[in-house]
Amino acid sequence: MGWTRKILRVDLSSGKITTEPLNMDWAMQYLGQRGLATKYFTEEVDANVDPLGPENKIIYATGPLTGTMASTGGRYSVITKGALTNAIACSNSGGYFGAEMKFAGWDMVIVEGRSEKPVYLSIIDDKVELLDASEIWGTSVWNTDAWIKTKHQDPQTRVATIGVAAENGVLYAAVVNDLHRAAGRSGVGTVMGSKNLKAIAIRGTGGVKVKDGRAFMKATTAAKKVLVDNAVTGEGLPMYGTQVLMNVINEAGALPTRNSRDVQFEGAHDISAEAMAAPRGSDGETNLQTNQACFGSTIACGRISKIDTKHFSVQNKPEYWHASGGLEYEAAWALGSNTGVDDLEALTYANFICNEQGLDPISFGATVSAAMELYEDGVISTENTGGIELKFGSAEALTKCVELTGLGEGFGKELGMGSARLTAKYGRPELSMTCKSQEFPAYDPRGIQGMGLTYATSNRGGCHLRSYTVSSEILGIPEKTDPLSTDGKPALVKAFQDATAAVDSAGLCVFTTFAWTLDDIAPQVDAGCEGDWTPEKLLETGERIWNMERMFNHRAGFTAEDDKLPERLMKDAAKTGPAKGLTAGVEKMLPEYYELRGWTPDGVPTNETLSRLAL
Repeated sequence: MGWTRKILRVDLSSGKITTEPLNMDWAMQYLGQRGLATKYFTEEVDANVDPLGPENKIIYATGPLTGTMASTGGRYSVITKGALTNAIACSNSGGYFGAEMKFAGWDMVIVEGRSEKPVYLSIIDDKVELLDASEIWGTSVWNTDAWIKTKHQDPQTRVATIGVAAENGVLYAAVVNDLHRAAGRSGVGTVMGSKNLKAIAIRGTGGVKVKDGRAFMKATTAAKKVLVDNAVTGEGLPMYGTQVLMNVINEAGALPTRNSRDVQFEGAHDISAEAMAAPRGSDGETNLQTNQACFGSTIACGRISKIDTKHFSVQNKPEYWHASGGLEYEAAWALGSNTGVDDLEALTYANFICNEQGLDPISFGATVSAAMELYEDGVISTENTGGIELKFGSAEALTKCVELTGLGEGFGKELGMGSARLTAKYGRPELSMTCKSQEFPAYDPRGIQGMGLTYATSNRGGCHLRSYTVSSEILGIPEKTDPLSTDGKPALVKAFQDATAAVDSAGLCVFTTFAWTLDDIAPQVDAGCEGDWTPEKLLETGERIWNMERMFNHRAGFTAEDDKLPERLMKDAAKTGPAKGLTAGVEKMLPEYYELRGWTPDGVPTNETLSRLAL
């Protein structure tokens, strides 16, 4: 129950499509989605595989609560070896695609090999076909979505696809579903493109069975009330989305600005949630049109925006005048304060292009930011950029860069490498704000110390969604900790990492944990799924998943030397704000973190730890 107990396996090289039963012994240990799919992946794929080679596999996976009446039960993940990082990659997305996969009767789809020509995978319940995608190869996410729905004559078909960026080898390309929801990080879309797989189109007409219907309804109803009654999940996120954080993080002195040279942005208010909701002029028109919910979500934190048709970036481009996926905090930061751009409409346009062509806005914006520093330091010039004056604060430069990167043309080809490879090419690797070659997001570790340890130890490279200590350090959830202190942060980070792995594997959105603890989640999992699922078992499951991911990376060649931050954050103190004079204290926290994890001083899980977790 909860699981469909069916896996779809697709060999693109031979065109063979097979089904197999889900390994329920593994399901009892790894739950689903992130955990269970990573178990399959690490058992089947050599850790040293070339991410863009046919031997790499890519798995699209749901959780046991995906497609149920549990709030936010619409998630799915894409698991592979990341094109950007060469590390384990698991990128999570919302929208409606995940639920549709469950309705079609599948827990996961495992894709292997490489097709000789562009194809897309059509799944209509049990009817599965590989179909020719030559006509849509070289076109955008938006075009592909519309083309497939028209061809299948079913507007309820759910499509997960790549854009031109992935086809052209941009290393941080995303898999986009429902037009503007994305499995966005680590280059999972690039892996999909390397296999000549343009899209997966799914239509499901079944349902999802749970173990105990009455108990499940009782548990989910109680949990939804907790979300509605909470100030963050019941008020802040529905009204302002994640952009509610822009001014908060800026005031905390933890908003990475101009490639982390600064920790506060003077233009933060101009690109904030409040600015999105404010009238542009006398006609009362606003950037933000409405909010939007993913499948089953009572939070509805998604944004729908409409760009100012008079703005320079779209004056002659009416295709971008319609309402579409609006800015969320990470994108607004990456495209905005990190590049010094405070033009809200330019950021909205750049975000539209990221959705349309399948770009991770975090890695894109951070790479542009690094390129701007290269430009201002005189390392590159307009001869390198094709005439673009890459100055911090230039909205024109930002919009031109996103167009070129989305298409893989001109200087966009270099930006498509990501900041680690770009800065290394020009002899200034210290300008890349990355961990394990992945650009870290919108929280400066000098102002939020726990996030420094989070970035450094994240198994998929710099990431906030593996351990969102901002919840505790800034918002006081579940309890307030001092963001400027390193004391107690190793235990906090470990707890967040283990719990988040369990939430991801259940098929739920991590945003629920602003209100929920595992005490709220466990009754839902237990009533929905076979087995006895307590908060303690979920936490142990999360710990098992974390160590499994760590061991894959270890086999791939990652060591404790990769658990570090850029020198800028370790040596250059914050210039302003509450963290003025502080640097990131990761080196102080790592030994305690390793000890709490049951790892050696070199960051390797001990045999005792592996045995305890049945790894």
